[in-house]
Amino acid sequence: MICPLANVEKVFESEHGVVYQCSRQNCYWLEFQGTTTAFKISDLFLFKKRIDSIDIEAMLSESSRSYDFEIVMPFRTERCYLLNVSDILNLREILAGTKFMIQLNSEVKRCLRRGCILA
Repeated sequence: MICPLANVEKVFESEHGVVYQCSRQNCYWLEFQGTTTAFKISDLFLFKKRIDSIDIEAMLSESSRSYDFEIVMPFRTERCYLLNVSDILNLREILAGTKFMIQLNSEVKRCLRRGCILA
């Protein structure tokens, strides 16, 4: 649950989850699998890197039950994700969209500061 006093803006949303930016607490909130997890920006990008490094091909090709799920604990959170292949792909989509929107926003702000003309 996001703090009711927080000042949040939606960064990216898919049918599987959403990421909000909270300017009051200077963090990002990930809503996924029915829970909400707060991240500092650097931790969010580390989490994305960890999710992107999961070997989907091995999960699909190995017959051992130990490859059916991946357990991921984001840095500096109390959250533990138990992810199957579908969850990992959905989370990758959310995190990739979020990173793109953050970078796009930064680029737009940089251009506005420099007086760039967008045609």
